[in-house]
Amino acid sequence: MGGDDLRSPLLETSFSDIDDQVTKLAYKNKKSGNVWTALAHIITAVIGSGVLSLAWSMSKLGWIAAPLTMMAFASVTLTSAMFLTQCYKFPDPDYGPEINGSYLDAVRTILGKKSAWVCGIIVRINFIKLGIVYTITSSISMRAIQRSNCYHNEGHKASCKYGVTYYMLIFGIIQALVSQIPDFRNTEWLSVIAAIMSFTYSIIGSALGLAKVIENGEIKGSIGGVPTSTPAKKVWVISQALGDIAFAFPFSVIFLEIQDTLRSNPPEKVTMKKASIMAVCISSFFYLCCGGLGYAAFGNSTPGNLLTGFGFYEPYWLIDFANACVVLHLVGGYQVFSQPLFAITERWITEKFPNCRTLHEDYIPEPIPRLRLNLLRLCFRTSYVAFTTGFAMLFPYFNQVVGVAGAINFWPVVVYFPVEMYLVQKNIRPWTKKSIILRIYCFVTLLVILYAFVGSIKGLITARLS
Repeated sequence: MGGDDLRSPLLETSFSDIDDQVTKLAYKNKKSGNVWTALAHIITAVIGSGVLSLAWSMSKLGWIAAPLTMMAFASVTLTSAMFLTQCYKFPDPDYGPEINGSYLDAVRTILGKKSAWVCGIIVRINFIKLGIVYTITSSISMRAIQRSNCYHNEGHKASCKYGVTYYMLIFGIIQALVSQIPDFRNTEWLSVIAAIMSFTYSIIGSALGLAKVIENGEIKGSIGGVPTSTPAKKVWVISQALGDIAFAFPFSVIFLEIQDTLRSNPPEKVTMKKASIMAVCISSFFYLCCGGLGYAAFGNSTPGNLLTGFGFYEPYWLIDFANACVVLHLVGGYQVFSQPLFAITERWITEKFPNCRTLHEDYIPEPIPRLRLNLLRLCFRTSYVAFTTGFAMLFPYFNQVVGVAGAINFWPVVVYFPVEMYLVQKNIRPWTKKSIILRIYCFVTLLVILYAFVGSIKGLITARLS
């Protein structure tokens, strides 16, 4: 997102580059983001579908391990953010002169082409799996609205069973249209709306949980979590719970895209540090409230999705509204994670075919002059949405898919690459105290994530076969 345009140093001596520098300065002056827009982007990315499964995760871990695990993942995410603020400018974190406008640009510039090739694959997988998860979650929430009305009209014992395929298609059509937004910087308004929606349904979920606790007259749950028939089963459900929690926190992969939208006064990294700390604190508070109150309300019977598992039946209109907020939030969340992938792919295609006017030109319909259509955007982005929708139809299993999605690339994206880039940016030599501590940190988190990944894969396969 602006990375290639600013790859070369800003202070060139060749007169042939004057026009290019004027373009760069104009771009720099166009950036209008601040701590609040950055916070909105991060909240949209972080408080997503993962919050709905946290009560279920807490039920597997229990009252002690679950909050500690959430705080541990929050700390890892915030640490990653602090490292990445040092990677926006290169080689000097404060003065550059090179700008890394995306996560992949930073890896390429700081760690080299081989690391960038590996990172490119991981980042693309990350964007795609989030699109799939968001499609599944939104369709389940839309179906929940229909089921809620059915239970209200026909009684709580009615079957009210409906499929999700139809709702996945609806969400796919919406995303095919919204995906025509040209680039990430044009999604600020969508992120603001999505952030408001995420706060809304998180508050509603927490309030419903609190009301249920008051109605029960007791706080349910236990220190050890849900009992299982064998120790082996307990090991597997804990691993899946870790995967679900891992999915709930990270925003590292779009961190530098967000930083690239910020005005340069105050310095971008100062603004991003403030926004990151605020976002992680806010999201952790909501996660503990939503997950904790959900677990306190239902104990061992906590549903996999707090708003769609129908532990709550009334007030049905409030549950409908909360699920509608989930859908609206995920419309924005899908775009926050898809726009960087669109930019990477479309930039590569246009570089391969620089003389193809059809790929480069925008078409502006006369009735709607602000609407800019592009053939490449229309074809590629629509195909991408169709792919994520189709894959979601094959594996419509919320908790299992969330667990796999959380574990599949948490370690490389949130831990490994940020640490490696930080070591280079700060010129930290091998075998120094700081270097050894960071290596141990990487190794320990790798073991945890491998455990979560294996368990989540087992859960997904079991769900598919059953």
